[in-house]
Amino acid sequence: MQTVVSERNPSGLDKVAQVVDGRIGESADGAYFESVDPWTQRPWARVARAGRADVKAAVAAARRAFDEGPWPRMPQRERSALLHRLADLIQAHADELARLDTRDMGMPVTNSRNWNVTSAINHFRFFASHAQLSTASTYPGDDRLHQYLRYEPAGVFAAIAPWNYPLNLGVWKIAPALAYGNTVVLKPAEQSPASAARLAALALEAGLPPGVLNVVHGFGPDSTGEWLTTAPGIDRITFTGESRTGSIIAAAAARSLVPVSLECGGKGANLVFADADLAVAVAGSIRAIYSNSGQVCLSASRVYVQRAAYEEFVDRFVRAAEALPYGDPHDPATHVGPLSSAEHHAKVSDYLDSVGSDGGELRTGGRVDGTLLVRPTVAVGLGPAARICREEVFGPVAVVTPFDDEAEALRLANDTPFGLSAVLFTRDLGRAHRVAAQLRAGTVWINTFGVREPRAPFGGFGVSGVGREGGDFSREFCTEPKTVIAAID
Repeated sequence: MQTVVSERNPSGLDKVAQVVDGRIGESADGAYFESVDPWTQRPWARVARAGRADVKAAVAAARRAFDEGPWPRMPQRERSALLHRLADLIQAHADELARLDTRDMGMPVTNSRNWNVTSAINHFRFFASHAQLSTASTYPGDDRLHQYLRYEPAGVFAAIAPWNYPLNLGVWKIAPALAYGNTVVLKPAEQSPASAARLAALALEAGLPPGVLNVVHGFGPDSTGEWLTTAPGIDRITFTGESRTGSIIAAAAARSLVPVSLECGGKGANLVFADADLAVAVAGSIRAIYSNSGQVCLSASRVYVQRAAYEEFVDRFVRAAEALPYGDPHDPATHVGPLSSAEHHAKVSDYLDSVGSDGGELRTGGRVDGTLLVRPTVAVGLGPAARICREEVFGPVAVVTPFDDEAEALRLANDTPFGLSAVLFTRDLGRAHRVAAQLRAGTVWINTFGVREPRAPFGGFGVSGVGREGGDFSREFCTEPKTVIAAID
């Protein structure tokens, strides 16, 4: 099979192809853009840049594969078996896929291999099994009637994936869609296209029919993303990314009444009560902000600590942050790598520069000159109106603030338009559940962070998104429920 991240072209760069209707190659007009390695800050690959014709061809291929092909009509056990086969191939190519995401966006390779790729494998296996084991309802009534429910595949999906966990979050979108019999056109983020293209090639190798999974590359406005989400023939749009982009996509989808699933930004709160086990709280808080160099929508960047424990927590937290290895993302020991791009580094740097003008100080961290690195950073002395406390920074930057009582903690935590996730640390069982019930967040962790249950709903309140993903919630989005009422006599 022709490879997707292939031999170097005359420029000395690798090539990342698009995959449309089972064909792996360049865009129709030969256009390309470069993917830049954020560690070296040099281009490493030339990526096929989709034009309107490529997007149209990809949607048409997905449409044919859905309307005429075997995929939606295939017995569920056969479809699930092919997705398990794809998971096997991802496992066999795990190191390669991890390296691609590390090269594209600077994810520390240990995180890329042990979480990003592993989770992608688990998502395919989970949804392949979930679709096969799902049940439907019957409605007892008049003895002369048989009334039951069918879950029909919804159709063609436009999937827009983000750059922070490229393979995993792309798979989180496409695995349920494929498992329930749909076809997909995936646009990965322009910063991280390589693993998505490789995944599409592996899908063909696994035996998925041409047109079932297509991958096109490009940018957002007046480019691949806009053309895909506004294309005729799309039945569902699933997007993960910034809230502003999500609102634009929702507005475009509304014109055609296309259902959308939007997982958008976050500004998570982390509440540490004075009765918490501080060793557990510090370790959990470190994971909650510095994983993947802080480039996680679930990051708990606003850390609120009850005043009686504030000074000790800050001292321990700063020492733990300073102990995290940072630098070369290809080094397995690295915990914090470079930010994903020069553009994103400039954005995070602007937030760092605002700390002093807003009356705060950095207890540790900051930029590393000549690189796209930001060291694990701890800011203190900031009020709730500071920009860095209001807006999603998406970097390894925590703001630590004291509070006095439970009511104030809840007021501070909920004082945000976002509502994706929250964390709290306490040894008081009553407080744990009382506070969790009052936090306006789609996921709340108590004395832990980052655990994902694939059967549970995932999504957020407010501008953090629309809809939920996971288990039966994904089935609801990926299918059209149909009621059948049959006369027996």
